[in-house]
Amino acid sequence: MDFDNVFLITTVPVANAEAVLQALGDAGAGEIGLYTHCAFTNPGTGRFQPDAASNPAVGDRGVINLVDEVRIEMTCRRDRVKAVLAALRAAHPYEEPGIYLLPMLSEADFE
Repeated sequence: MDFDNVFLITTVPVANAEAVLQALGDAGAGEIGLYTHCAFTNPGTGRFQPDAASNPAVGDRGVINLVDEVRIEMTCRRDRVKAVLAALRAAHPYEEPGIYLLPMLSEADFE
C-alpha cells in the first residue's frame, strides 16, 4: 500500500511553539482541503538528559530535565516532507528535536 501523506508529530518549548507552527505551515504542512496551517496542539512535559557532549538549548547536561512543551501534530504531503523538516529544524531551538513521521492511510484505501 502506497501513501501520499504523513502524520508529523514533534514537541517544542512553549515559548517557541508559534514560530515552529508558522514555519511548518509556511513550508506546506497542515493542508486539509481548502485550509492551510492546520494543526492540533497539546501541552505537556518534555523529559530528557543531555550527555556531556551535547549543547542543550534548555536544561543542564548530565541530569534529567523537565520542560513545559507543546506537542504539535500536522499532516504533510509526502512530497513536501524534506522541505517541512528543514523548516522545522530551522525554527526549532533544540539541538535534536524529536520528530515522528507516520504514514497515513486515506479513506480510498478502504474502498
